[in-house]
Amino acid sequence: MRKMRLNSMLRIITFILIVFTVSCKSDIDKTQLLQQKTNAKNNVTASKNIPPGLQKLLKAYPDLLDSADENTIYWKDGTAMAYDDGITNKTHDEKLDNPDLEDQMSQEYTIGANWGEPPAENFEPGRIRYEPFFKKMYGNSSSEVTKNLVSIKWVDGTNVVFTSVNGAADSLAEVAEDLIELGDQYMKYLRNIGGTFNWRNIAGTTRLSNHSFGSAIDISTKFSNYWKWQGDLSYRNQIPIEIVEVFEKHGFIWGGKWYHYDTMHFEYRPELLMDGK
Repeated sequence: MRKMRLNSMLRIITFILIVFTVSCKSDIDKTQLLQQKTNAKNNVTASKNIPPGLQKLLKAYPDLLDSADENTIYWKDGTAMAYDDGITNKTHDEKLDNPDLEDQMSQEYTIGANWGEPPAENFEPGRIRYEPFFKKMYGNSSSEVTKNLVSIKWVDGTNVVFTSVNGAADSLAEVAEDLIELGDQYMKYLRNIGGTFNWRNIAGTTRLSNHSFGSAIDISTKFSNYWKWQGDLSYRNQIPIEIVEVFEKHGFIWGGKWYHYDTMHFEYRPELLMDGK
């Protein structure tokens, strides 16, 4: 009889413990759900305060960039980088020589054929570059950049080197595959290319070329136009838009859409091809 009572008491205690555990778990689940909703709400609120340019950068480089607030972008290693340096009314030359990230993102690149040829005076999205951003991303010296270079096969069967950071080399390999699909009539613009990686300043400046980071490619110089070679800024171009559109599809911008035009030049700049939403 005593044993039956003991078993009965054990069953009651077990039942109470089960009910208590389920209740606690339910409360925990509700708390977690509430926290998730709060976090989501905070993220939406925060994203409304983040400038579109910063949001584009976050979308374009998720492997290295972690988050942002109203005027700071945070790298995954904890580095904080200001977006706006607070200097207003910069001239175009001042933006080129002493930019911040806001200046870098200040002009909207137009994808495709209907971009407004010829470019308006000093309209050249992507030519303004905040150098510390690219040094942080790709390497602070030739040797640092070289560590991330990989070889890919170009359209003419030769090998070229390009940075693997952010999947840039993979994107260039996809460009090469799609360019081959265009047909033989386009190959003359793509053979005997001007080059990819070359740690150097832009001619006549103290600014590093994006070729320094292994993230730019010059196609055939024979069929290209460069404003310095031409001796003036009267716009000239021989590169078919079909080639340009292939590059743009895979995250590259074209120097032929710049006022200071460079029609052989393509560089990997996915942040300029995204919306800020």
